[in-house]
Amino acid sequence: MGRGEFSELDRGNDLLKEKLLHRMPAQGVYLTEIEGLRMSRRDEPNKVENCFSEPIVALIVQGFKRSVIGSEEYRYGENQCLVAGVDMPSSSCVVDVSQDRPFLAVALELDKQLITRLAAETPLPAASGTVSHKGISVADVDPDVLDAFLRLVELLDKPQQIPALAPLIIREIHYRLLVGPQGEHLRRLNTLGSQSNQIARAITWLRENYREPLHVDKLAQAVNMATSTFHRHFKEVTSLSPLQYHKRLRLYEAQRLMLSESENAASAGLAVGYESPTQFSREYKRLFGEPPYRDVRQAR
Repeated sequence: MGRGEFSELDRGNDLLKEKLLHRMPAQGVYLTEIEGLRMSRRDEPNKVENCFSEPIVALIVQGFKRSVIGSEEYRYGENQCLVAGVDMPSSSCVVDVSQDRPFLAVALELDKQLITRLAAETPLPAASGTVSHKGISVADVDPDVLDAFLRLVELLDKPQQIPALAPLIIREIHYRLLVGPQGEHLRRLNTLGSQSNQIARAITWLRENYREPLHVDKLAQAVNMATSTFHRHFKEVTSLSPLQYHKRLRLYEAQRLMLSESENAASAGLAVGYESPTQFSREYKRLFGEPPYRDVRQAR
């Protein structure tokens, strides 16, 4: 990038930072009038948050974040962009932040159908030389992507224009991601018939049926893959085995039920598909480091 592009990026980031601080006077996650667009502010460092995130593009505007997504660690900060092409378990915390200099980010849910349409209409970009099948990527943000996010956030000040203009800017963001350095894995995950797309379909099934027992051979058969091939590609995309992914789906949802809906450990374990409270407690402690009741009490 030339100096002009750095200046443009810095200017856009400063404007976006100003807009976000104005709209987020305190820490939290803020939903917006634009469907799929949300903003977040964090003032407390090192507080771990667990979630099962959907396909998303997240732009860091200020601060630094450390996330374990699947079984891999990602570190990213200001003017960097995380793109998740599939639903993934994530454990994250922000570092080196304070009320005077909070962590700021803006995120947009990705529309898989829109990506599929755009991928069919858009010529393949030049090959990068390295082929990654991961469902997650982190890279420096493209100035055009940052500018599109800035225009989308600015639309919040003109709510009457949102119905007409927001879909156009959202389409632009999807297009720019698709033709940029982070677009290769998005294209594969959303191209019918590709092995990555077969894994994405399996992930969708798991998200919708996590309470059911997992039969890996049947799931592989359902997406037209041999079991060994399915195992290998599933791990390439998610960094987890199908069994690990299924367990985390259940345990993350159980934690959410206990924290958000005040379920006790026995009912939360039963709700996500565990028949044995002992097995639920054992697997919960293995993942989160504490038995359910103690983990939830500390989180609260």
